Amino acid sequence: MSPATEFDYVIVGAGSAGCLLANRLSANPDHRVLLVEAGGKDDWFWIKIPVGYLYTIANPRTDWCFATEADPGLAGRTIHYARGRVIGGSSSINAMIHMRGQASDYELWARATGDERWLWGGTEDSGGETLKIYKQLEDYFGGADEWHGAGGEIAVERPRVRWKILDAWQAAAAELGIAPIDEFNRGSNDGSAYFHVNQRRGRRWSMADAFLHPVAHRPNLTVYTHAQALKLLMDEHVHGDQRRGAWTTARHRATGVRLLRDGQIVDVGARREVILTAGAIGSPQLMQASGLGPAGLLSQHQVPVAVDLPGVGENLQDHLQLRTVYRVRGARTVNTLYRNLFTRAGMGLQYLLLRSGPMTMPPSTLGAFAKSDPGLASPNLEWHVQPLSLAKFGEPLHRFGAITPSVCNLRPSSRGHVRIAGADPLAHPKISCNYLSTDVDRKIAVQGLRMTRQIMAAPSMSRYRPEELLPGPQLVSDDDLQQAARELGTTIFHPVGTCAMGAFDARGVPRSPSTVLDTDCRVYRVAGLRVADASAMPTITSGNTNAPVMLIAERAARAILE
Repeated sequence: MSPATEFDYVIVGAGSAGCLLANRLSANPDHRVLLVEAGGKDDWFWIKIPVGYLYTIANPRTDWCFATEADPGLAGRTIHYARGRVIGGSSSINAMIHMRGQASDYELWARATGDERWLWGGTEDSGGETLKIYKQLEDYFGGADEWHGAGGEIAVERPRVRWKILDAWQAAAAELGIAPIDEFNRGSNDGSAYFHVNQRRGRRWSMADAFLHPVAHRPNLTVYTHAQALKLLMDEHVHGDQRRGAWTTARHRATGVRLLRDGQIVDVGARREVILTAGAIGSPQLMQASGLGPAGLLSQHQVPVAVDLPGVGENLQDHLQLRTVYRVRGARTVNTLYRNLFTRAGMGLQYLLLRSGPMTMPPSTLGAFAKSDPGLASPNLEWHVQPLSLAKFGEPLHRFGAITPSVCNLRPSSRGHVRIAGADPLAHPKISCNYLSTDVDRKIAVQGLRMTRQIMAAPSMSRYRPEELLPGPQLVSDDDLQQAARELGTTIFHPVGTCAMGAFDARGVPRSPSTVLDTDCRVYRVAGLRVADASAMPTITSGNTNAPVMLIAERAARAILE
């Protein structure tokens, strides 16, 4: 292998986590760092305009365009499963919502890993580092305070447009006991608020904008685009200084990655580590294609088994949103603005001149968190409320005023998996989400739909005379609403957990056979290999997952550099 193709660190996937790790690891000029991205550059203007997600999702220029397997929990449907395939990854096409999750989410992580540093923290006697790291990463529009930081890389702004119809929905939710709160990033999200967003002056602020572009000039940082990882390169010589944590019992060492770059096979070497940041679909797929995964699955597809890791690709979790649609009257909505040529042109001018208005909107503007059962310790339901409606993503807006309150179960008990479809590393994997596969998830889905109806029937909404279009007022029984959930449900694009972190004993053996990583994101029994993306989450967080991915990446970067 020539010096030109050998690096200290090879990072696979230039998404949110990969951009941060490239920034942190290349800060030392003695480290040669390679960041590998299967997609292209993020210089397309639709990536920068907030509403551009309408053009980047389901577009092979920027999206892997995965599809799920037919799912009984979706009435046998398959659904589009967007994942970013471009510099910035999914942060270049996502909803831009800045959501840390709830403190209770990180209690679960601390319990799963045996590492109290994952706790939320915020008090002097707490060992938790999560809040502190979030503050260090942020550049918050309101400046530094007890909850937020200033001067970090991740821009966090308030939305640049409000809607009277959403203010009315918020008031209606308050009449049901869901009170307005300032924001969702203080550890307890019980209430309703407008979402904070990753934007800067009305433009999308991807994690490439935050971490990669400012350091792209570094001579020790190389970025390959249009380079897809085919296989991890490994040997059986493990350095003594690598035998720690999940690597204590390692018999293999990651030494590099085989790539398909511009039609040519290229091997790149990693003197220190290979770090996978290809996401909850891409990272387990690459591991399985390299012989790291469930032995039965690999043998079925004639992939030589390097290490039998039963948890690779398992434990898939996602948020299933149930999209309800209500027609409203006398309300200003995106539907009513868009159908008029003059107001449509006005939206464009407002954005061009002021960087404000509907073109700065994330897919959802207003949110709410609540408990389906008052006995719960923290909210388990979230609403994303949109001042618009359409039959399904990619289709035209309805030609009448309407809103879409979507509700999701924040802590689903259903578990899916990601599995290679064969030995071809270029073939899309099989993604089985297994939505609504447990009794508790089906029960919570019904509760969420009923609570949505209660909010829409509250006095504050009455002036708009809401009319339920989906799922339809004729559906009354639990069985009816369960079936409606199967027919309406779709992903919010939050897949996590497919290479989960877990606790290890003093011998470096995981306490659960499904564990893949230790708390520092090291892969069990494969020295020099880490996975530092959404795959690592033991359990899904409460809300959008981009910010928690940045937490994982920052923790991994610090562990690597210690």
